[in-house]
Amino acid sequence: MGKADLHIHTRVSDGMANVSQVLEYVEHRTDLDVIAITDHEDALGGLLARDLAVKRGYRFEVIVGAEITTLQGHVLALFVEQTPPSFRRVESTLEMIHTQGGLAVAPHPLSWLTWSLSARTLNRLAGANGPRFDAIELGNPSPAGLRTASKARSMNTATWGLPETGGSDAHHLGHVGTGWTTFPGTTAADLREAIREGTTAARMSAY
Repeated sequence: MGKADLHIHTRVSDGMANVSQVLEYVEHRTDLDVIAITDHEDALGGLLARDLAVKRGYRFEVIVGAEITTLQGHVLALFVEQTPPSFRRVESTLEMIHTQGGLAVAPHPLSWLTWSLSARTLNRLAGANGPRFDAIELGNPSPAGLRTASKARSMNTATWGLPETGGSDAHHLGHVGTGWTTFPGTTAADLREAIREGTTAARMSAY
């Protein structure tokens, strides 16, 4: 089983470490197979990280991502090449992510500590014929994710039925890898397929 941290920030937005420092930490201090760089409103960090990881021959793969602010809450865009515009309706953001061939994840759902998707919004999307989330983040050990994790997991089991992911939501190097997704395989392609098939699991440790 592979391990992926799908929610990491760098200095491109509000993280404390630059892209190079994050990559070095992942290479030498974690056993992660895949990471996603998900800076706020900007895919540049992910693009830089992916190119640098290939150039340096790191043992892990980088997914280009971004954490996008919608009118209803934050959305993680994974496997994108361009940054979706911010401050749109969540349905519009999901469509733009999917148009790029990306996957959309609901991060730190239900949290009141940061701009998060509400149960009402997730219920509406689960029952709609339009765009839907591809996964939901249920392994986020940050204060924003931890306090509502149990409730979100229960509601996902009962109502939403989304594949689960884990990500550290790290803004500091020491937090990288404290939230992760397990999946069959070890590559980014394997992870993508596992999300589509619903064979992922969310895990986390203490910050």
